Amino acid sequence: MAKAYLVGSGIAALAAATFLIRDGGFDGADIHLFEEQRTIGGNGNTGAAATVGHPLLGGRMLESEFRYAHDLLSGIPALDGPLMPVVREAPAGREDLPVGGIARLVDGDGKIVDTRSTGFSERDRLELVRCLATPEGHLDGKRISDSFGEHFFTTNFWFLWCTTFAFQPWHSAIEFRRCLRRFLPLLAEYAALPGVHHARCNRYDSIVRPLTAWLREQGVTVRTGAHVTDLGFAPGHRSTRVERIHLSRSGRDEQIEVGPDDLVLVTNGSIDDAVSLGSHHCAPPARAHRSDAWLLWHRVSRGREDFGDPAAFDKHVKESRCESFTVTTRDSAFLDALERIGGGETGRGGPMTLTASNWLLTITAPRGPVHQDQPEGVSVWWGYALHPGRAGDHTPKPMTMCSGREILDEVLHHLAFDETVADRVRATSTVIPCLVPYATSQLLARRRDDRPKVVPEGSVNLAFIGPFSDVPDDVAGTVEHSVRTAWTAVARLLGLGEHPPAVLNGRHHPRVLAAAWETVHRR
Repeated sequence: MAKAYLVGSGIAALAAATFLIRDGGFDGADIHLFEEQRTIGGNGNTGAAATVGHPLLGGRMLESEFRYAHDLLSGIPALDGPLMPVVREAPAGREDLPVGGIARLVDGDGKIVDTRSTGFSERDRLELVRCLATPEGHLDGKRISDSFGEHFFTTNFWFLWCTTFAFQPWHSAIEFRRCLRRFLPLLAEYAALPGVHHARCNRYDSIVRPLTAWLREQGVTVRTGAHVTDLGFAPGHRSTRVERIHLSRSGRDEQIEVGPDDLVLVTNGSIDDAVSLGSHHCAPPARAHRSDAWLLWHRVSRGREDFGDPAAFDKHVKESRCESFTVTTRDSAFLDALERIGGGETGRGGPMTLTASNWLLTITAPRGPVHQDQPEGVSVWWGYALHPGRAGDHTPKPMTMCSGREILDEVLHHLAFDETVADRVRATSTVIPCLVPYATSQLLARRRDDRPKVVPEGSVNLAFIGPFSDVPDDVAGTVEHSVRTAWTAVARLLGLGEHPPAVLNGRHHPRVLAAAWETVHRR
């Protein structure tokens, strides 16, 4: 029987293992996952006791037309009930999960910004239309700022779009164009984004844990602490047949011989690499570590243009880093005060961006549990900053150097709560900051061939999966993209007749175009 070796254990690898069993007829015992960390699923598993805090790296969006993730998860049982598929636990079945709301943007005076207006000038509109119409090849290597003037980055549209998808002006114009075209059907209600959902809990509890439990039941082998250091290819110029896997485990070097019918699926690169957690009293420590996902990609791509260029994504940490923070409390004072500002029930309003913040802070405060084991009476809300390297408005130093307590002070400064309420929030909150150096690395300016194809030309047993493998027209970094790369890899390597559905794209529908045109012309 053929065997499959998967490097990494993020959502893409877990999805690939599932498709190998479901569509490829593999026995679970013939599938092996190698993960360098002690836990699987990337760095999503950062849970801690309620007395310490419940750290959360961030969210992963699931759109209403999440066809690939729906197909993957529809047959996976949730952990809290064998009859409930996890797909209902994630985006469906609850009316309060759509992102958006009344107070999506709040200005420096604490006033809600009217997001019915894009804030566009005539030049902004023309530049947006031109970006949408420009062939992707003409944007090769360009940044978003190469296509737009300075005013565009001060508009309501930009604040909404960049804090929803984590774009920066220096990010890839190719990726920005793909995102615009991909989510054009949502543009008419871009403040509320009714077609975008978040999982009921965090991504680890809602997606990773159920998938992992199901795969283990099927007999899939997961080796943690296993560092895949290199791949050995068959002789021949530009050969793509993997014959050996070199790995290190518990300080011992191993070599696995790959048979002629075996498959090797590699997660190249890592968004969650070098993540570091701080505490309520300490800033996150800076880490220079790079995971095997990056190092392996550098080794196998040396001298090969068809395997992409990892240096385009892992050499620009100052341009890709973000910082998130998680606040755990047994007091509802913060949520209650936020509702009074937002004018609606917290948890239905989605993210709130503080536009005057030098860090560009965005906070999300759900009423429901964020962690599956969250104790009764404990609330968790979280936020993130796209400019953590800048000095704060209240705290005169970069966010990267701030403790959780100092970050909370900065948030409270911008929200301008009553001082009695603010003191109560400080006294009852535990804040854990989390520095993510490669958080937006998949969005960095790049050329079209910097990310490899899922299955390189001529490959018979090697595929690249995850956010750094390329799917034409799709946006990297979403759950959908990761699942699609896994599905594509399995379907093509096994020669299956059924391939993933085409990337959803409503930009050619007359009603979508008409609604988008009306939106960008709102005053």
